[in-house]
Amino acid sequence: MRLLPIILLFLSAPLFAAENAALKTRNVILITTDGLRWQEVFRGAEEQLMNKANGGVPEAAVPALREQFWADSPEDRRARLMPFVWGEMGAHGQLFGNRDAGSEAGVTNGKNFSYPGYSEFLTGHADERIKTNKPLPNPNINVLEWLQGRPGFAGKVAAINSWQVLPAILNRDRSQIPMWTPGVKDARDLDFPRKAELEALAAEMIQPWPDEHYDAFVFAAAQSYLAAAKPRVFYVNFGETDEWAHAQRYDRYLASARYVDRWIRTLWETAQSIPEMRGTTTLIVTTDHGRGSVDPQLWTSHGEKIRESGEMWFAVLGPDTPPLGERKKCAPFQQVQTAATLARFLGEDYRAAVPEAAEAVAEVFFK
Repeated sequence: MRLLPIILLFLSAPLFAAENAALKTRNVILITTDGLRWQEVFRGAEEQLMNKANGGVPEAAVPALREQFWADSPEDRRARLMPFVWGEMGAHGQLFGNRDAGSEAGVTNGKNFSYPGYSEFLTGHADERIKTNKPLPNPNINVLEWLQGRPGFAGKVAAINSWQVLPAILNRDRSQIPMWTPGVKDARDLDFPRKAELEALAAEMIQPWPDEHYDAFVFAAAQSYLAAAKPRVFYVNFGETDEWAHAQRYDRYLASARYVDRWIRTLWETAQSIPEMRGTTTLIVTTDHGRGSVDPQLWTSHGEKIRESGEMWFAVLGPDTPPLGERKKCAPFQQVQTAATLARFLGEDYRAAVPEAAEAVAEVFFK
């Protein structure tokens, strides 16, 4: 009985190679922004939260907030909030997760909080053993770890983290993925031109949260490393969207999402300015979980007791993706599909090594 999976893998290998022979992608940038709801991504700012009672917005700040983010239609509001996502990814890539349009995207782990979510999209499967956000080493192989062991990827995989639990989720001790996390020093940290400057500045600032520094450090480090090292697989994770939501500051939550959009644009343009990455880079943008509804006690939170917080979104842009834009009335996307999709863009069959991983999203590839 053990021979059957091996025989099937052997027979499917030529088919997989043929399907991916024409891929133009040689580099993938994966960017996540923690806990950003699909409602803001697809509808823009929620009017019911742009006030002090529901959104914790200081009364004096409400007029300026509305001036910046409010418009009559969801299309105009979301373009104000995330102009790159909608101006570039919406025009030339694909976005999944607008439930108003019949496009569902969701987590499968049932926990609906960060560690299970990160592990799910990085490993390609949910693990019921992961029940906490404590920095415990992840027992599962992740797609970044697997890729750096493949031919042509050694020394070309890296991560820059906002959340100080990410080194454990990526199991740095086992995976040996080069990474950098502001506020955490490790002798194995990757190097980049602005590293000393950013570490000195971070050390002179009060860290705003117990296990996370400001996203601006993540962006500055990511841009510096990307331009200097030209990685083939680069993971950048931002966290302030989740932190400001937990703090019930809708104004800062929106501002954080707007900054992330700007930083995504800059990283994409940086990649396109590098000759060996121009036209050969695919960008994936997603999140680890959603949040509750507009109820002031729910939109700030997430977890297994808040059903809506299992709703998320997924966006992709690159030379191998048909420009279908906002997906409507399509097959559901599941978070577990992220890992195999990322690997397939690079011509690699992640599921052959990790059979429990979900399959790639076929619709984001030209046939």
